Amino acid sequence: MPRTPNERLRTLVRRSGWSHSRLAQAVRLVAAEHERPVLCDHTSVSRWIAGTQPRPPTSTFLLEALSRKLGRRITAQEAGLTRAPAAPLVLSWQDDSLHRLDRLVEFELDPARVHLLEAGTYRPSALLPPDPWSPLGSPAANPEPVTGRVGGAEVAQLRSLTELFALSIAQHGGQAIRPALAAYLAHTVTPWLRAPSSDTTRRELLAAGAQLTLLLAEACIDADGHAATQHYQQLAVRLAAGSGDHATVAIALRAMATHATGLGHRGPAVLHLTQRAVEHARHAPPAVRSYTYAHLAVVQAHHDRRAALDALARAERFHTEGADAPPGPFTSYPEGALHYQRAQTLDALKNTPGALLALNASLRARTPGEHRAALLTHARLAGILLRHGHLERALAHWQVFVDEYPTLRSPRTHRMLKAMHGQLRPHGRHPGARDLLARADVLLR
Repeated sequence: MPRTPNERLRTLVRRSGWSHSRLAQAVRLVAAEHERPVLCDHTSVSRWIAGTQPRPPTSTFLLEALSRKLGRRITAQEAGLTRAPAAPLVLSWQDDSLHRLDRLVEFELDPARVHLLEAGTYRPSALLPPDPWSPLGSPAANPEPVTGRVGGAEVAQLRSLTELFALSIAQHGGQAIRPALAAYLAHTVTPWLRAPSSDTTRRELLAAGAQLTLLLAEACIDADGHAATQHYQQLAVRLAAGSGDHATVAIALRAMATHATGLGHRGPAVLHLTQRAVEHARHAPPAVRSYTYAHLAVVQAHHDRRAALDALARAERFHTEGADAPPGPFTSYPEGALHYQRAQTLDALKNTPGALLALNASLRARTPGEHRAALLTHARLAGILLRHGHLERALAHWQVFVDEYPTLRSPRTHRMLKAMHGQLRPHGRHPGARDLLARADVLLR
């Protein structure tokens, strides 16, 4: 039977001004961001317009590519894509924070609907809230008269559990802890945020809720759940804003910028977001200021060399000033993390020797509690070494990664193991490479 041409898609493509080849390239770029490469070219686009329905996830990436180009959200119905997946969860910056938290953890904990958190795509257009936006508005009023039913004991418990969840992610990755963290937010934190409390207690609860939500976002990154990560990071910004805590706002904005950079976005929007994080940290403790300036250096390295080196110097100075900061996931900035950011900056500036020295310094500074970060650093160091022809040295770091892989098994580390396999395949005659390839074959089954 002849297919019916998709006139809706034809119209959208015409409005985009893209050729079929350029649209196919945009679809491939979106797919690459999500580590799910797809095969499509200009003939694929021609077939789609002729009436062939692209299968998920290609249809999802097609909708996102058109949305970015046209500057608005393009739905499956508008594009005539009847085989697109179920509609993703759609939330906006203007949504009430507690309503947003309810919706997210509701989907997170429902096996039948959790996939809808990832039915959409990461959206660079949502990096910044629409203007005008007051990032530090007053917190929402309590729904009942203040009676003090929720107070210091609950705040202390939140802070204690925040440290435990952060420690678990740092040691074992976020894959296993994600359901437990979502359940704690749903069944404990949300009721407390709705309970009567003093203004001071409520602000402390909102700040702690923002920090727990950021940890849930971090856990989603290990699952390659980039759309869910973006949802949780946006919510964390809103909760932190409601608390009036500039330091937590700065940390949340920096986390958003770090996530965007990791997905390959380094344009003006990400630079502006990183600069806003620095601005909110202006009166924060030195450790937080170091944290924000370190990522500003990474982003500036793709725009302005002098500005990047200046930001890096500021990060190092504030890190020294904050050396006595109280330990904790949101109060201190590990030395190993600063060295890692220095390596990213120098690598972007084409200073490979400096980047390698910084990565090695990062490994030396990592504590046993930073197991996850150390393993990811070994993988990055191996990749750079192999890229520059240092096979033996790369193999030593890949060996550590493969040895420890079972302790941090997740979609993220699985993808990195596959990448290692692909990079080492051309060196398969080398005994060390051959051994690692054989071990990777077993782990990838």
